[in-house]
Amino acid sequence: MQSVYIAGTGMTRFGKHLNRGLKSLAAEAISEAIADAGISASQLQAAYMGNAAAGVMTGQVLVPGEVVLRGIGIGRIPVINVENACATSATAFQQAVQMIALGAYDIVLVAGFEKLYSEDKARTFSVFHGAVDLEAIDHVMAMLQANLSRSGSTADLAGPGRSRSLFMDVYAAMARDYMAECGATQRDFAAVAAKNSFHGSLNPKAQFQDVLTVEQVLAAPMIVDPMTRPMCAPIGDGAAALVLVSEKAARKLGLRDKVRVMSSVLASGWDYAEGTGKKERLVPVVAGQAYEAAGLGPEALDVIELHDAGAPAELIYYEYLGLAAEGEAVALLNSGATRLGGRVPVNPSGGLLRKGHPIGASGCAQLVELTDQLRGRCGPRQVAGARTALAENGGGWIGEDAAAIVISILQKE
Repeated sequence: MQSVYIAGTGMTRFGKHLNRGLKSLAAEAISEAIADAGISASQLQAAYMGNAAAGVMTGQVLVPGEVVLRGIGIGRIPVINVENACATSATAFQQAVQMIALGAYDIVLVAGFEKLYSEDKARTFSVFHGAVDLEAIDHVMAMLQANLSRSGSTADLAGPGRSRSLFMDVYAAMARDYMAECGATQRDFAAVAAKNSFHGSLNPKAQFQDVLTVEQVLAAPMIVDPMTRPMCAPIGDGAAALVLVSEKAARKLGLRDKVRVMSSVLASGWDYAEGTGKKERLVPVVAGQAYEAAGLGPEALDVIELHDAGAPAELIYYEYLGLAAEGEAVALLNSGATRLGGRVPVNPSGGLLRKGHPIGASGCAQLVELTDQLRGRCGPRQVAGARTALAENGGGWIGEDAAAIVISILQKE
């Protein structure tokens, strides 16, 4: 197996780009990544292209990767289109890593690109609605209703898919269960959003760059109990890209500031048996596999980007990733350990909550941020001395958990 390195990164600012198409957004990120790697486009041997929503949002189906690449003069090479809900471009990354590690290629492009903004909000929300088992949608809604009844909360379940993303109801249900289990409060979730707003204020490519206090987060409009608007990741448009190379290509290119992919693990969810413990669920299991493959544990991590599509998820993932013991996530947050300047900053980019969440681009964007952190290129949000990083990116929802998950660990050499 060959070692795999990230040679170049590129990314647009995430946000509302009504006057730009997929080709324009992707071209910006891809061109930046190729230039950063110090190669020419003609040196690319394959491209793994991640897009999740174009078929719904723009009607571009079947060949989005080829369309985008031909627009910047790239052809001939194999182009693999990848769709895997919010884990789309993280999946593209994992697949590209495996192909280089196995010796099939030496220089590969990975890109994620998405447009979600539309004057028709119902169309945008329908994308998220389709990331569950639609043949079992009645069961999904029954589970949400049961959670509401169990927690004594109320929500209009006619709203998901029409006036808001169904996934905000899923995250709200997770939040209510988590509150009941460990005593977390709405204020704790607001503290996550406030922390990430500070981080996002330092990121010129983040969708939102204003700093929010805990009180401002709590006072914002309620989307679905207990989550106010800043606790919910916004939709967005944007693109992110990476150039991956083998060890042989890294030597030939004279690559400096080498960032090695220590592990990248992709898995799908499964049906849990009754009584399955938290440590036997999807994210903890995949995290364990990623740590084992990388030959290190959570204590070695210096910086993390995780899937905070809802603020409560960040606290839950602290425990799932082994950063905190069960029930200790709030204490970890309150200690300042996951804030810039702390022991293990989480979501220094601002996370999905502030950087934005153009779903097909989100996984690559996490990896762009972490690579730049390990190279010391993040300016005022730089994590001092960062050497080892982890990205966690989930997608879709089936049964009781995410449909797909990718966890990758990077290390500076």
